Amino acid sequence: MATQRTIGMLLFPRLTQLDLTGPYEVLARLPNTKVHLIAQTLDPVETDRGLTIVPTTTFAACPPLDVIVVPGGPGQQGLMDDDTVLDFLRHQARQAQYVTSVCTGSLVLGAAGLLRGKRATSHWAAIEHLSLLGAVPVKDKVVVDGNVITGAGVTSGIDFALVLAAILEGEAVAREIQLQIEYDPAPPFHSGSPETASPEMLAAVRARLAKLNDERRAKALLAGRKLGVEHGGG
Repeated sequence: MATQRTIGMLLFPRLTQLDLTGPYEVLARLPNTKVHLIAQTLDPVETDRGLTIVPTTTFAACPPLDVIVVPGGPGQQGLMDDDTVLDFLRHQARQAQYVTSVCTGSLVLGAAGLLRGKRATSHWAAIEHLSLLGAVPVKDKVVVDGNVITGAGVTSGIDFALVLAAILEGEAVAREIQLQIEYDPAPPFHSGSPETASPEMLAAVRARLAKLNDERRAKALLAGRKLGVEHGGG
């Protein structure tokens, strides 16, 4: 029997649960695969909307991972200068087959120095910060650059996971999983991206996210400086 594949998904306070649970639903259906939910302790983790998720392993007990997945959420910026988290990601990335993220989880990978020179994506409100971390921002739903795979905002995590599933097990398996979960998007409104939302709605949401976005930019600037990324005076 082939060695079981190990996938590790990072848990942290105030993550956006769909960044994690969407991809989990896909990746946990892969054959011969074990998905670990990883946190610093085994204490339950509360997401940004109050859902509680229980880790299955800790940083210290986590086995070597074939795939690392870092979700995003408003708690993400707290990880960008957390040496324990960043060191864990760097350590696992040394032997991981794929280093991946969903939404603003890419900023955490960037802060760990894992996106230098890599094409990557993030949530539309935060993608501009990737350049501060030495990455090349790309406004696509899923971006693959070598062994680095990043997904855009929140619901893009399902698309990301299906792309990853196809890479790991082949397109036929990924297509079967897509059918099993009946992933056949037909949104009731065409307002799910800056390109389709009305200017008024986009401005309102940007204003609502402004404080959080400013915090993310500040964290990205500091992390980029630690990595030696030139910001051109920005």
